[in-house]
Amino acid sequence: MTSPRQPDEASATAGQSRPEVGYEHIDDDVCRSFQRSVETVGKKWSAAVLLAAMRGARRFVDYRARIPGISNHLLSQRLRELEGHQLIERLVVPTTPVQITYRPTEQGASLMRVLHPLIEWSAKNEKMDVDSSS
Repeated sequence: MTSPRQPDEASATAGQSRPEVGYEHIDDDVCRSFQRSVETVGKKWSAAVLLAAMRGARRFVDYRARIPGISNHLLSQRLRELEGHQLIERLVVPTTPVQITYRPTEQGASLMRVLHPLIEWSAKNEKMDVDSSS
């Protein structure tokens, strides 16, 4: 077991502790950018919509089938928001009737690649939660 890190005298007198290793270079602008990104993907249903896109959903009905519990109104809203953030691309196919499809942009796919370890972590911890409550 490691002992808690002791603050050095300079930081103790300033009322601040040292940043954790690897976080020293993060300034306030980066913090604000990070906060905006987390709030975008952390908005209710946004991550589920992105994950459905990565799992192959293309048409509105595909998203509805892969995201149980989301309403049509909220799904439409999230798709528009994610399109506005350039994470989802909306494609209009000029057929009769018109077909609208959605797919992740490269930016959306890169975000989901970064979040993939969180998907694995949550699946592992969900299993642990289920096992411990049995």
